Amino acid sequence: MYVSPNFKTKKALKEAIAEGKPVSIFSPGPFPAQHSGTIAVEGPWYPQLHSWYARVKVEDGKVIKILS
Repeated sequence: MYVSPNFKTKKALKEAIAEGKPVSIFSPGPFPAQHSGTIAVEGPWYPQLHSWYARVKVEDGKVIKILS
């Protein structure tokens, strides 16, 4: 799973969540993304692939908390 917008670092993702900016979840393949629960995400998805990973809590398709 990935997050949108495409954050270059996990730190940038954490800062966006702390500031209350909207961060959504998506799956690029044929399997749909979970809309609620705890999931693993990775990024960035372009151009440098998968340099960070995180476990996040999602509600209604939006990231609400970084767990690790």
